[in-house]
Amino acid sequence: MPHPVLSPDHVAVITGGASGIGFAAAQKFASLGMKVCIADLGADRLAAAEAKLVSASSGGAAHIMTMAVDVSRAEEVLSLEAAVRGRFGGTDVLMNNAGIQPGSAMFGPAENWQRILGVNLWGVIHGAQIFAPAMIERGRPGLIINTGSKQGITTPPGDPAYNVSKAGVKAFTEALQHELRNTKGGRITAHLLIPGFVFTGLTAKGRTEKPAGAWTAEQTVDFMIERLDAGDFYILCPDNDVPRPLDERRILWAAGDIVENRPPLSRWHPDYAEAFASFVKKT
Repeated sequence: MPHPVLSPDHVAVITGGASGIGFAAAQKFASLGMKVCIADLGADRLAAAEAKLVSASSGGAAHIMTMAVDVSRAEEVLSLEAAVRGRFGGTDVLMNNAGIQPGSAMFGPAENWQRILGVNLWGVIHGAQIFAPAMIERGRPGLIINTGSKQGITTPPGDPAYNVSKAGVKAFTEALQHELRNTKGGRITAHLLIPGFVFTGLTAKGRTEKPAGAWTAEQTVDFMIERLDAGDFYILCPDNDVPRPLDERRILWAAGDIVENRPPLSRWHPDYAEAFASFVKKT
C-alpha cells in the first residue's frame, strides 16, 4: 500500500522530473491520481515527459504541470513554489531529486565544483527552505524526499565534488527531519532516498542496454514507496549486484575509519585490503 499522502488529488512536485528516477516517480504519482508538477531543464525534454504523464494520469492534462527551473537559483525555486500554489493550491509531496554528475577532480575547475554543489546540494536546500514553510502552514500531512547517494556515505575516491554534494544532502536531510519532528503541529516528514545502481541517463555513460547489475528507475521508485509506507527515513536501496547486508558492511567500515583511527578511505588503501575483505565476509 502506498503512503497515505500518495493518494488522489494530493500534489507532488519533483525536481529533475523529466527523466530517470524523477520521471519514474512522476509517472507513479500520476497513476495514483495525484496532481504532479515536474521541474527540469530543456523544453523538449519537459514536453516529452509531459505527454507521457498526461497519458498516465487519470486527470489528464488538468493534473499535470511542467516548469523549466534551475534549482541552483533560489529565485527560480521561489517561482516554482508560487506557480504550483497558484495552479494546484499547494504542495503535499516535494521530491528534491535534481542532480548532475559530470565528473570532478580534486584540483579541477572551481566552476565545475560550484555547478555540482549548486544543483545537487543547494537545489535540495532551496527546495526545502522554500517549500516546507508553506507545506507546514497548509496543515496537511506531507512528505519531503531528498535524493542522496551511497557515495555521500562511503565517499569512494574518484568524484570528490559529487561525494561532497551528496554527503551534504545526507546531513541536511537529517537536520531537516529533526526540525520537522520538533515543529509544533507539524505533519511533514523528511526522507533520504539512497539509490543503488540505477540505469538512468545519469549513469548510462553511453550504454543503451541496462546492465544486469542495475535496477530500473521504476524498481527504485516502487522500493521507495514501499519504504515510505513503512516509515523509513533512510531508504537504502539494493540493486541486482549489491544486497543490503553488503551495503551495511561497507557503511560500517567507513564509520570505523574514525572509530578505529584508520586512514581515510581505508577500504581503498592497500594496507587494509585484507582486513576489509575479511570484514565484508561477515555478512
